[in-house]
Amino acid sequence: MMLVIVFGASFLAYNLQAYSSNPLSAFTESTEKNKAYLMAAMIRNLQLDVPPPIRYFSWLRGILGGLWGDFDMGLTRTNVPVTEVLAQAIPVTIKLVITATFLAIILGVTVGMLTAIRQYSRFDYVITFISFLLFSLPIFWVAVLLKEFMAIQFNDFLANPRIPPTVIVTISLFLGFVMAGFVGGTRRQFISVLTGGAIFTATVLTFMNQTNWFLEPALGIFGVTFLALCSAAIVIQLISGLDSKKGRNAGIGTAIAIAMLYYPLQALMTAEASFINILAIFAVTISSGMGIGYVVSSIDRRVYIRIGIFTALLATFPIIVDRFMSEFPGYMNSDAIGGRPVPTLSQRNDLLTPEQVSNFWVSGLDTAVHLLLPTIALTLISFAGYVRFSRGSLLEVLNMDYIRTARAKGLSERTVIVRHGMRNAMLPLTTILVNDFAGLLGGAIITEGVFAWKGMGQLFNDALRGYDMNLFMGVFILSATLTVIANFVADLLYGVVDPRIRIRK
Repeated sequence: MMLVIVFGASFLAYNLQAYSSNPLSAFTESTEKNKAYLMAAMIRNLQLDVPPPIRYFSWLRGILGGLWGDFDMGLTRTNVPVTEVLAQAIPVTIKLVITATFLAIILGVTVGMLTAIRQYSRFDYVITFISFLLFSLPIFWVAVLLKEFMAIQFNDFLANPRIPPTVIVTISLFLGFVMAGFVGGTRRQFISVLTGGAIFTATVLTFMNQTNWFLEPALGIFGVTFLALCSAAIVIQLISGLDSKKGRNAGIGTAIAIAMLYYPLQALMTAEASFINILAIFAVTISSGMGIGYVVSSIDRRVYIRIGIFTALLATFPIIVDRFMSEFPGYMNSDAIGGRPVPTLSQRNDLLTPEQVSNFWVSGLDTAVHLLLPTIALTLISFAGYVRFSRGSLLEVLNMDYIRTARAKGLSERTVIVRHGMRNAMLPLTTILVNDFAGLLGGAIITEGVFAWKGMGQLFNDALRGYDMNLFMGVFILSATLTVIANFVADLLYGVVDPRIRIRK
């Protein structure tokens, strides 16, 4: 059935594209003497004298040739194999879109479920307004604004990176309101959180001014320790609750252990490092978390081991980010960058020296700054949809009878929401999430165009504009196949998310 859907969709797509444009229109106003010869050559090369439905089966023969080892997607209009072009574009699109998709899913689902828990609160109203606002913004407009304010003007700011006192006060009050709205509670609690958040933000911004942080960014041992403890608090609250003594011991103990590993792990983060070193760092920290979770517990060890693992996982990221930050001053002041580190175009800087390219951290930093703007643009737009979907899904679940039964049994609100509500709320989201991952390789046509990334989206756009049927169908068949497979995977995941669902023979 899946094959029928894929080939049926490809047949429709091929014929719609073939009938929707006329490549010979380029010769309408041509004054070339050999115009007739050129038209005849195009008709012969593109088989325009063959009806599109018949032409489709000629293309399909190359696809089905994969069954006997003769797979062929044909040549582009520039006589380059389609498979070769796709092989170059797929990694670019994955690099561009996958980070934004992960961030949008994690942030969107988390914030959406928090708004459902805090329904009709100030936090809910603010997030709802922001979601609808982001949902309505055109991606090309957002991308242009990001290029202006987060690239051009921020690069100008780095020439003299001093935040004026009025800006510090404004940012502090704004973030204080955000923190207070997030926490909620009584008016007294709201004012307390607002005041504390504003003072904390003002202190951090003043510290950044005094230490010239924007030119020499770093987290250091204190920043890593603080973020590790924050990660521990989040994980403990989600898994066991902050009132669990063993949960606190596992989480805080793991956070302290990761902070103590800050200096020893530097030995694995040399200039010659690779992704193997990154995996080794995570292996060390996660093993430490597992060990601490096992030691602090005697019964129900799996709960506390999970706390140790997830705390270690989250607390390791600041250490790696800090290492990338350490390369920023040299990267920014290099001849290739010229003091303007945030780019507006392209996927890498081709002016980097061979020594910089061979340095894992410098090349990784270059990739990160090129990903920054398109990732923010894609995340903002996708975030709004995930917030609305997850909010509606959890609200529907929280009104179910089994949730009322769980509360009537005396289970804590955290247990009811985390173990019973959120898991069941993920069921309708599963299809959306899996299909979004399948759509990764479809590319982001507008975003790739604005930021000059040559990925699948740009290939698809070029194929449409240039009447390149083989390239068009190569992108389409890949996206269609992944979409069908994603729906099949979603059906399998239903049984994992909801134990009531079983796949029968």
